[in-house]
Amino acid sequence: MLYVMIAGLFGAIVLVAFAFQGPSPEKTAKRRMEMVRERHAADGALKANAQMRIRKLMADRKKSGVNDVFTSLVPRPAEMQKRLDRTGKKIDLGKYAMINAAITAVIGFVIALQGAPLLLAILLGMLVGIGVPHFAIGYLINKRLNNFNVNFPDAIELMVRGLRSGLPITETLGVVATEIQGPVAEEFKLVSDRMKVGTTMEAALQEVADRLGTPEFQFFVITLSIQRETGGNLAETLANLADVLRKRAQMKLKIRAMSSESKASAYIVGALPFIVFVLIMMVNPDYMMGFFEDERLMIAGMGGLLWMSIGVFVMAKMVSFEI
Repeated sequence: MLYVMIAGLFGAIVLVAFAFQGPSPEKTAKRRMEMVRERHAADGALKANAQMRIRKLMADRKKSGVNDVFTSLVPRPAEMQKRLDRTGKKIDLGKYAMINAAITAVIGFVIALQGAPLLLAILLGMLVGIGVPHFAIGYLINKRLNNFNVNFPDAIELMVRGLRSGLPITETLGVVATEIQGPVAEEFKLVSDRMKVGTTMEAALQEVADRLGTPEFQFFVITLSIQRETGGNLAETLANLADVLRKRAQMKLKIRAMSSESKASAYIVGALPFIVFVLIMMVNPDYMMGFFEDERLMIAGMGGLLWMSIGVFVMAKMVSFEI
C-alpha cells in the first residue's frame, strides 16, 4: 500500500512538471525566424497562407505524446477546448487534463495517508481534482465576460461616432480594437485580423459570437446582418443597441441587489453543516472519524451532500432571471 502511494505521488509530480513545462528555446527561436521571414514576403496572399501554415505548425508542435494521451481521456474534447478558449488564456487541453490528474493523485494520496479507505480517497481526489479546475475555469470565463459586457456599449458608441464621421464599418472595427482595452479589444482585433486574410465580416463576427456565447454580442451580430440586408441608418441602429445594452445591464444590477439578501441566507444555511463538522472534528476527532471509516456513515454523508447540492441548485435557479 505504501509503495502504491509513493508511486502515485511521484506520478503526480511528473504530471505537474509536464503540465508547466514550457517550449524549448530552440523551437521558439526557429518559429520566430520563420514568422519574420514570411512577414516580409512580397505577395500578400502568400503572406496570409504562410501565416496560416505557421499557426497550424505551431499548434501541432505544442502537442506532445503525453498531451495526446491525456487529451484522448477528456470527454467531448472539442467542447472542452472551446470552453478553455473562452477564458482568453492560452490553456492547452492536454495540460489541463494533466493538472486534473495531478490534483486528483495528490489529494487522494493525502486522504489515504490519513487512514481513509482507498476507494473513498480516490473518489474524493477525483471530486477535488475535477471540480476545482472546472470551477476555476468557470470563474475566469465569467470574469472575462463581465468585463466584456461592461465595455461593450462603449465600443458600440465608438463605432457610432466613427460611422457618423464617414468611416466604413470595417474601419470602425479596427478602431475599436486599438482604442478599447480588455477583452473587447482582443475580440475585435481577432475579427479585424480574420477579415484581413479574406474572411467575411459576418463569418468573423459569428465565430466570435459562438466562442463568447454572450447574448450581447449576438445582438450586435444580428443587428449588423439585418442592416446589411435591409439597409437603413446603421449609426442610429447601433446607438439604440448600445442604449438597450446599458439598460439591460442596469436591470441585472437591480435584480442582483434585490436577491442579495436571499443569497446571503442561502450561503449561511449551506455553510453551517460544514462549519459544525469542522468544529466537532477539532474538539473530538474520534467522534467524527466514523464518517471516514464506517460504510453506513459514508453512505449517509454522501446522501446528505447530494441533497444539499440539489437544494443549492434549486435556490440558484430561483434567484436566476433571464433578461
